[in-house]
Amino acid sequence: MLARWAAHLGATVIGVVSRAESIDAAKAAGCTAALLWGRDNLPDGIRAVTGGRKADVVYDGIGRETFATSLDCLRPRGLMVSFGASTGTPDPVSVDTLNSKGSLYLTRPGLAAHISNVDEYRERAQALFDAVASGVIAPNIGRTYSLTEAAKSHADIESGVSRGPIVLTT
Repeated sequence: MLARWAAHLGATVIGVVSRAESIDAAKAAGCTAALLWGRDNLPDGIRAVTGGRKADVVYDGIGRETFATSLDCLRPRGLMVSFGASTGTPDPVSVDTLNSKGSLYLTRPGLAAHISNVDEYRERAQALFDAVASGVIAPNIGRTYSLTEAAKSHADIESGVSRGPIVLTT
């Protein structure tokens, strides 16, 4: 959803996928280009797509394993949004590292800071529902499990059997 929404807002979206067979899905999801983690040199790939500029913003939903490479994909004064930790929480970053890589900005958003103002929360939720209603984004549920299968859903996620968002139902 992030890729499609960002593309709708005018961003050039470059996706990074973990499997070659996911490249077409990334492009179908709104990415202008898709790079393969572990095969492609990501900073060079980003440079190629952006005409040498690199990325204005990197959204890193993985964590420790991808963090340093994500920083290397940013243009000077670019913004790194580290929001995931599926491979572990990223190590602390020295402010000197951010400076030496081009005066980068770094944020680690948390839910509490984004829901503390109920009016802002409702406004953002409404924007999401409007984007779904207008077809800008479409929820793509990977798999649905009954609540009694919660343990199985976790096992399937951990083993890689299940791809995409999971919904638990009662």
